[in-house]
Amino acid sequence: MARHGAGAPPGNGGIPLQPAARDVWAQKYRLCADDGTPLEADLDATWQRVARAVAAVERPERREHWYGEFLWALRNGAIPAGRIVANAGAQDRKPATSTVNCTVSGAIRDSLDDILGKLHEAGLTLKAGCGIGYEFSTLRPRGALVAGAGARTSGPLSFMDVFDRMCFTISSAGGRRGAQMATFDVAHPDVREFIRAKREDGRLRQFNLSLLLGDDFLQAVEDDAAWPLLFPVHPREAAGLDFADPAQVRWRDWPLHEDGYRVRADGKVACKVYGTLRARHLWDLLMAATYDFAEPGILLVDRVNQLNNNWWCEEIRATNPCGEQPLPPYGACLLGSVNLTAFVAEPFGVNARFNWERFRQVVRIFTRLLDDVVELSNLPLAAQRAEIVAKRRHGMGFLGLGSALALLRLRYGSAEACRFTEQVSRELALTGWQVALELAREKGPAPLLAQEFAITAQMLRQRPELAADGYQVGDRLPGRVLHARYSRYMQ
Repeated sequence: MARHGAGAPPGNGGIPLQPAARDVWAQKYRLCADDGTPLEADLDATWQRVARAVAAVERPERREHWYGEFLWALRNGAIPAGRIVANAGAQDRKPATSTVNCTVSGAIRDSLDDILGKLHEAGLTLKAGCGIGYEFSTLRPRGALVAGAGARTSGPLSFMDVFDRMCFTISSAGGRRGAQMATFDVAHPDVREFIRAKREDGRLRQFNLSLLLGDDFLQAVEDDAAWPLLFPVHPREAAGLDFADPAQVRWRDWPLHEDGYRVRADGKVACKVYGTLRARHLWDLLMAATYDFAEPGILLVDRVNQLNNNWWCEEIRATNPCGEQPLPPYGACLLGSVNLTAFVAEPFGVNARFNWERFRQVVRIFTRLLDDVVELSNLPLAAQRAEIVAKRRHGMGFLGLGSALALLRLRYGSAEACRFTEQVSRELALTGWQVALELAREKGPAPLLAQEFAITAQMLRQRPELAADGYQVGDRLPGRVLHARYSRYMQ
């Protein structure tokens, strides 16, 4: 790798910060003393702090080298996400903060103890500066019997209100608005209440909302078919149900296998049919809410799991607050973006061009930087730390696409602009994968890929090609084979 050093000119492509951007940096990311006195004179001082902190992860004899490389990348278009910029190298002053933007809660079990336990974990996560997502459709519907209390439950939406107030309190104490995502299964009996929730003034204002839609629901909308409302059969209900009658019980994938739930050999759970409605009616209700309030959004959950590289060891049912990072229970992911405008030479002119070689070099260095940040995550929960270390997730994207197209004299949405966008995405992905292989050779693979996993009936159902290759229930394969050979995204 070419030596760049720390002497490269500051800024991204020589474009100075606008006053609004400078204000955001000063208020959100500049390191200050406890009394508010600034400790960083300019953005470049922030980049130096971040580069120095991340380079400290490297071997002692290589730290100065990587400090120079990281600083060059930061000065030339690499932009780590906000928690890295705010907190990397600031642990002496902010010891309880994390460098991770995106987390998802552990699955919320259908018990008061677990609901309140997850509330406590969420409070610690928000205090550390992380956003967090949850699935609330694992909680029984409103009006269901709470056997131990001899009462009826108020349903998942009422517990969402509790999480909403907690987030408001934590964010007001910490000076930064907390961020949460709530997802909800389209087959849950309380789905209509979830869709209409934000029509109530002031309700769930600390949440973004997304509805989990599977391929079966989309097909039901297409066919104008009836849609069942379902929740797993409680042991006290089992005696009065005919499990062979689809009007009473449906078998479907469910994120939790609670004590007492009936689970088939293929992993599907018996769910009681609470009622039916027309799928198109539910779709129209969703579209009306989206038009009026811009929420809830939708998450195509079957597609997410089909394309998940870690399909064999996790099920994704929630995302980070902004929705761009689907994650499993206790999943965590750090983020970064590459500013495309930094790579345009001679903007607006007839010789305007994109510097592909410098773009690839920034992506190469930035990939290593983000992987090193895993060691600095400082996540508050042991389960979160175990997840990020085992899988070493990071998400790299790009920003400034529209502006870069204008600088290159390309009309947004034109065929040429689409080809440019496709090439940017391809080069970023291929370069990142290449560096990942180099890091695996140098430092070892992500621990998950070195583990062995037993083949289950559910895995054979999800990937029929396993059976075609001769594998049976109980056979064992390493994660690297399940990842590289059987992940849809890699095929």
